[in-house]
Amino acid sequence: MQVKSPPLRSIPLGPLPAKPLVSILVPSYNQGRFIRHTIDSILQQDYRPLKIHVVDGASSDNTVNVLKSYGEIPELEWISEPDKGVVDAVNKGFDRLEGDICGIQSSDDLYLPGVIQRIVDQFHEFPKTGLIYGDTVKVDAEGNELLRYQIGPWSFKNIFLMKTWIPQPSTFFRREMLVTCGGWDDRIPYAPDTDLWLRMAFRTDVKKIDHYLSSRRMHDAQRDTQAAKIIRDYSRMIDQSSDIASASANIRSAAEASKHLIWQRYNPTGSDMRVAWHLMRAGMACPAAWNTKGIVRNALLPIRRQLSRVKQALFATKSTKAGH
Repeated sequence: MQVKSPPLRSIPLGPLPAKPLVSILVPSYNQGRFIRHTIDSILQQDYRPLKIHVVDGASSDNTVNVLKSYGEIPELEWISEPDKGVVDAVNKGFDRLEGDICGIQSSDDLYLPGVIQRIVDQFHEFPKTGLIYGDTVKVDAEGNELLRYQIGPWSFKNIFLMKTWIPQPSTFFRREMLVTCGGWDDRIPYAPDTDLWLRMAFRTDVKKIDHYLSSRRMHDAQRDTQAAKIIRDYSRMIDQSSDIASASANIRSAAEASKHLIWQRYNPTGSDMRVAWHLMRAGMACPAAWNTKGIVRNALLPIRRQLSRVKQALFATKSTKAGH
């Protein structure tokens, strides 16, 4: 599926049937440890009709055995063949999606119970909305809850100033959006989902609902550990977007600031001074992003740490002398 940049106008959405078909794409590679939990979280939803499309990249672990164990149930279709990575797998899956409402679920994440019925109800209630997302619960590799918080409401300003974000495991969209906007961009393999959400957002109403829709699993093998690559591709996404380039000055300045705020969020070097510098650059690009407290705090952290080490060394010296 190609990446598309259609004219900046609202995409017409057809009427939804009373029971729209919901299609969920699950890209997979060597996630045999988790994928059964992912698939079961979809099959156990209290909504039908439902279709699951697993696109596996010829996994070398037990993923295929897990997929085979489901037999010939009509709600699950899967393929396992070599691909060029997750972007290629997702785009293959996009070509297979049918129905009215779609979602992408990572093969190590989970939907919470009752989510799909809630999403169908939301799309019925807001027929001009093409993209709906909600909150996600962060869990560890064993599924134990780590963090639960609600992200901010949707707006371009909020997303570029990092006051909200669109978590893939908790996002659903009308299939018309996919047909018009195209798939993931292989030039930015570590930011393709955000790029697609933004292309959709420039062409439809977006709604954020204050409900937890998914569990997002944190473990060492996930792509979120690739901080430098995420920052690189996010910045490329902003720079190459014709939608942002033709947007209002307020959106353009917020988008420019976001290139520095994403660096502050992931901080691949661990340098507090670099964080302070990027916070300053963000504020210079967009006044709404100015964060004096954050700049001062990060600029002073190295000094505070050094003073703390000196204090500890002096205390250790005094303790040694006292012992003698």
